[in-house]
Order: sequence, then structure tokens, then C-alpha cells
Amino acid sequence: MNKHEPTQRTYLGIPVPRPKVAFFELSSCEGCQLQLVNNETTLLNFLSLVDIRAFREAMTEKYDDYTIAFVEGSVTRSDEIERLKKIRATAAVLVAFGSCACFGGVNQLKNRFQDPAWVKKEVYGSHPIETNDTARPLEDFVKVDLKIFGCPVKKEEVEKIVTNVVLGKTIVAPKYPVCMECKANENTCLFDLGEPCLGPITRGGCDSWCPNSRFGCWGCRGPAVDANVEQMQEVMKKHGFSEETMLDRLECFGGFAGHAAEMRNNIKAK
Repeated sequence: MNKHEPTQRTYLGIPVPRPKVAFFELSSCEGCQLQLVNNETTLLNFLSLVDIRAFREAMTEKYDDYTIAFVEGSVTRSDEIERLKKIRATAAVLVAFGSCACFGGVNQLKNRFQDPAWVKKEVYGSHPIETNDTARPLEDFVKVDLKIFGCPVKKEEVEKIVTNVVLGKTIVAPKYPVCMECKANENTCLFDLGEPCLGPITRGGCDSWCPNSRFGCWGCRGPAVDANVEQMQEVMKKHGFSEETMLDRLECFGGFAGHAAEMRNNIKAK
């Protein structure tokens, strides 16, 4: 057998194919990929589910045949647009991997600058640099089949999703907010500890990762279904936090971009 030929896996005695997957990064810190590499206790079992064809963080070999592409990072340059389109043309399934890929992530904060040319000059001086004026999510350029939210992604959630992909099970993102997981984990409400938190309106699935460490949610997973942003404003105000404090969090990762823009317009109209 060829050393690269995947071993046949079974589930309840039924042969289960190992899909060929590849990991790619655009403009990002690559922290989402590192989440998987750092998961030492289950890494080997996780990798046995799939046939890795490209994964720069974990292997030097690289193959151009893959069925599922996990793409981390936002699109900030024209060459990234072309690269993304090539990945999309090869992959049967394209996964937006992490908040940068799903929403633009922290990178999209630069979109608020009114004069991108000034920013480039301040950061890079006269050094030539190719960049677009904005940082944008993958779906602005190609069809995205699946989104895995988070900054970084939650490795346990990724393993669960990949397992369901391999077994052909339906993948459903949580509709409830982080608050439900926080309550289930019996955490003290961060508002009672004097910390602002977007947990009431942010999509769950992270097991209230940040609030578990008494760090208020910044909304990296985007809005929960039926997120009541207006009521969130009232909660913030009740606990003494300014509208700018809430806007800082809403604008941080890009998932609440529409809500933040509406909120700013309402503030200006007052």
C-alpha cells in the first residue's frame, strides 16, 4: 500500500470514507489552525478521521487534491481573491474557518478608516504593499458551504463538526445565545461583577469559553437567532456602560456589523 493511502475506517462495522481535506490561510493570525494542532490529547484520533492533503501548520507535504477546504482569514488583497477562487474551484465543500473567514474578524476594524491611503503610509511608509482598502469575509467572493465560528474556533466544536461530516450527519449551528451555556456552567453573571458582556445576544456553541474565565463576551461568534440588540443596549445602560462600550464590542469581529451601523446611525440622529 502507498504510504499516503488512507487506512479504511469503520463505524459500527460499516466502512466510512476518510475525506481529503486541506487547510488554508488568508489574512489571519492562523490561531484557528493552531487550535487543532495544540489539541494534543485527541489530535491523533481527530486526524485519523480525515486524509490531510495540505496543512502548513502541521506538515511539510502538500497535495492539490482535496474534497473539503478549511479556509482561515479574511480577504484583504487581490491575490487572495484569486487564490480563494482556485480553492473554491477544487473543493466540493468550502468551510469558512473562524471569525475572520466568517465576518472579516478583527481585520475588518480597519474598514472604519476614512482614508486607507493614509493608513498604508503610516504603517508601511514608502514600502510597496499590495492590499485592498477593506477586509472582507469569504462569502463576499465565493460560495461558502459551512461556517465554523469563533476567534479562535473551539477545537471541541470543530472535532464534533468534522466527525458529523465524516459520518454524513446533519450539522446545525446553535441558535441559542452564549448566556444559556453560561447559566448551564453555573457562572456568576459578569454584569454582577462589573464586566460588560455580549453573551445575551451572541451565538452559542463555545461553551461560554470567555465568561468561564470571567472575561466578558465580545461577540466573536456573531449574533444569535433573534438577537435583541435594543434590549442589550438597555441592559448595558442599566449597569452603567456607555453606548461606545457596547459599540466597541459589536464592531470588534464584524459579526454584528449591521447592528453596529444601525446603532451608530440612531445615536447620530438623537
